[in-house]
Amino acid sequence: MNSVILLDPRPEWPQHFRDAAAQLHTAFAATPIQIEHIGSTAVPNLCAKPILDILLGAPDLSSITAKIPQLGVLGYRYKPEHERVIPERRYFSRPAADTPAVHLHAVVHGSLIWRRHLAFRDALRSNPELTHKYAELKRRLATLHADDRAAYTDAKGPFIAQVLAAGET
Repeated sequence: MNSVILLDPRPEWPQHFRDAAAQLHTAFAATPIQIEHIGSTAVPNLCAKPILDILLGAPDLSSITAKIPQLGVLGYRYKPEHERVIPERRYFSRPAADTPAVHLHAVVHGSLIWRRHLAFRDALRSNPELTHKYAELKRRLATLHADDRAAYTDAKGPFIAQVLAAGET
C-alpha cells in the first residue's frame, strides 16, 4: 500500500504500543534496550496513518542485527534496503493484523537519530499549537500526495527540520 490515509487519533494506540514494546523487551531480554513510541500515533490529538512507529535504542547496531531471527518470529520483516538512506538504523516492519502495522526503527541508544526522533515527538507533545499546525500540514499533504507515501513523507521534512532547529536554540 503506497497511499496515504490519515485517521483521527485513536485511544487504543498507546495500548498497542505497550503491547508491542512488551514483546520487544522479551525478544531483547539479555540486551539493555530502551523503547519509545514515536511518530504521530505517539502524540495526543494528532491525526496519523494507522501505523505505530517504535524507536528501539540498543548499545550498538550489532546487538540489533543479532536479534533479527527473534524479531522475525514476532512478525517483523527486516528491510536492509533502507540502510542505503539511513545506515545508522536497522529498519523493520510488521504488517497490520489484529493491531496496527508497526515500523520499528532500531538505532544506537543516545545517537543523533535517537535524540532527533524524541525531540520532535516531545516538541509536538508539549505544544498543542505546533501539533495543530502539523496536523493541518499532514492533511494538506495527504490530499496532495494521496497516492505517493514517499512524497508525502518527504514534504513533511522542512516542517520537521524547522521544529528541530528551533529546539536547538
